[in-house]
Amino acid sequence: MTLTVTYSDRAPRVYGPYSQAITTGDLIYTSGQIPLDPVTMEVVAGGITEQATQAIANLRAVLQTAGSDLDRVVKTTVFLMDLADFAGLNEVYSRAFGDHRPARSTVGVSSLPRGVRVEIEAVAVRRLVFPGPPPATR
Repeated sequence: MTLTVTYSDRAPRVYGPYSQAITTGDLIYTSGQIPLDPVTMEVVAGGITEQATQAIANLRAVLQTAGSDLDRVVKTTVFLMDLADFAGLNEVYSRAFGDHRPARSTVGVSSLPRGVRVEIEAVAVRRLVFPGPPPATR
């Protein structure tokens, strides 16, 4: 099994013993993305709308660097500091993913890094593979 590490310069830098994403075969596993501005490395100002928008932008940057995008995500896990932010998260999430509806878990947590309101991780496919017709049988 080959593992490929991904680091995107369009997402916040990593300051710890982990990677932004790992690819094995056609599957990409991302680390959680929080709403840091990748240039300033500061938490974006605002509430759940602004923070979810930035977290998804960071997630997208990592996925694109790994050869994927939001429309190829099969599963997300969302961590929320306050489950009262669920409706605001859904609004941003729906805009970002459009008609694509990956599986999702949303978990309420007691704290997140840097006091942010949201963190999002994903599993995606690197490329879409459409199976051809089944092999001929004898």
